[in-house]
Amino acid sequence: MTSPNIVWTRIDERLLHGQIRITWGKHTEANLILVANDDAAEGPNAAFMQAGMKASAGGEYAVRFFSIQKTIDVIHKASPKQRIFVLCNTPEDVARLVEGGVPITHCNVGNMHFHEGKKQIAKTVSVNSDDINAFERLVKCGVTCTVQNTPDQNPEDVLELAVSA
Repeated sequence: MTSPNIVWTRIDERLLHGQIRITWGKHTEANLILVANDDAAEGPNAAFMQAGMKASAGGEYAVRFFSIQKTIDVIHKASPKQRIFVLCNTPEDVARLVEGGVPITHCNVGNMHFHEGKKQIAKTVSVNSDDINAFERLVKCGVTCTVQNTPDQNPEDVLELAVSA
């Protein structure tokens, strides 16, 4: 089993959109964006979601939509030529990937919008106790978790922000 060439992992509630293609895709030099999300892969609105996200990719990247479990099952079959950008919309999904054996070492947190029951820890990131628990599980697995909306910003530790918020 080979280790997949994962060049970036990001949490963004919006999943694949223009900012991912324009800033993060170019910054990471990815050639494949893997949207690891159960709803986008096989939910009732999957076809609609995928169409919008494929349009956002602008044809510059190969795009795949896998459930969390399928990602765990097939990621190690990736070609070494694939420079994979893993995109999830929750820290729980990233934690499930890591606990399932996906070799993620860093998780970039971009957009987790404020909802009832969440507290804002950065301009674009709000968390609840379940999110914090998932980040703690990731850190225990050796994954660095940082908030950084765009590449020109300085990364900040998610858990440190959560404690100080």
